[in-house]
Amino acid sequence: MKHLHASCESGLVRVPLIAVIKHTGTNRHNHIPAGAECVSPEPALSLSKGRKSWVDCRDSPSPEGTTQFFSDLLEPSTRIGNFLFLLTMCLIVLLAAPACSKQKNASAETTVEAPSANSASTPAPATSDSAAPPSFDSSRAMQYVKEIVAFGPRPNGSENHRRVEKYILSHLKGLDVEQDDFEVTPSEGRFPIHNIIAKFPGSKDGIIVMASHYDTNWPLRNIPYIGANDGASSSALLLEIANQLRGKKLEGYSLWLLWDDGEESMRLPWYDPESLYGVRHLAQKWQDDGTLKKVKAFILEDMIGDADLNIDRIIECTPWLEDLVLDAATRTGYQSHFFARQISAEDDYRPFEDRGVPSVDIIDFEYGYNNVFWHTTEDTVDKLSPKSLAIVGTVTLETVRLLNQR
Repeated sequence: MKHLHASCESGLVRVPLIAVIKHTGTNRHNHIPAGAECVSPEPALSLSKGRKSWVDCRDSPSPEGTTQFFSDLLEPSTRIGNFLFLLTMCLIVLLAAPACSKQKNASAETTVEAPSANSASTPAPATSDSAAPPSFDSSRAMQYVKEIVAFGPRPNGSENHRRVEKYILSHLKGLDVEQDDFEVTPSEGRFPIHNIIAKFPGSKDGIIVMASHYDTNWPLRNIPYIGANDGASSSALLLEIANQLRGKKLEGYSLWLLWDDGEESMRLPWYDPESLYGVRHLAQKWQDDGTLKKVKAFILEDMIGDADLNIDRIIECTPWLEDLVLDAATRTGYQSHFFARQISAEDDYRPFEDRGVPSVDIIDFEYGYNNVFWHTTEDTVDKLSPKSLAIVGTVTLETVRLLNQR
């Protein structure tokens, strides 16, 4: 039976809508008193799924309509039946008032419930192999961001760049660290490039590479552009992941953390031949010495500190690996921050993807409205959030765990 619903605050109660129509014999919109709300006769969604379709009947009827409603009730031919109906209505009001008050109080105390398992928007639940979310110290990661940007702009060849390089290495003392150094000669001159790789051995044959660039733009060297989100946030993320891995024997593939250099284009607008120097060199080097065939996945972190975090899905990346990242986000409860938008982007992953290495780019490429903060002096720490670092760090570590199960 459909019912007429009214709020407890109005003093009205749930009344059988069929009964109202039966006794008035006319359209309900003309005879339902002001303030009433009713359920649609044919709900748009099944009530078994916990959702209701409402028709708003709060368009106050005309005084003539209300008068006609009571006149109909008092017609001699229906007086006895309507009297019994009104008596029943009064009893319902008296009985429903305590229940109405109770329902209101319960609603105020109820927390948000999880979506129904039958809801189409509900992600698939984690399977029985799911474990507790990986630990990640976002406060410490945020402190690393602040310390990196405190050096100022860090374009290739600058003193600040050398200081940031030493800063990263100082946090990796005692670990197995490889430094991949070489020079490049773009039209702007000769520049040293320094890739830093921290290696954590695992029990399985294979390598997962997790990467971030740490340089800022050479063309922006003369303005106070510090790249808090673009370069510093992801570099800090890797430093904190190194903390989590230190001293542990990994049950799975070896994990190599890569701080790649020379990522930013030496010209603006972006010029492909004079960008991605570090990863281009390393991908070729690893292909030549046989390391590349051991790499099971390349996970790039870039621009991941934005307080308004929305990670994009990149068209050129490996679909199954992106699906795995989304699975990891779902298992850790952060799926709302991932892949609402799909875009095309050239980034550090490309030299590895082009060589057949499954690759994913974890990037939020809308930094401020219409990406207004990107590559400007507005890319500062106040736009970032430790929560965003925690989300990306946790999802990344969960992705590694899922890769180890494949």
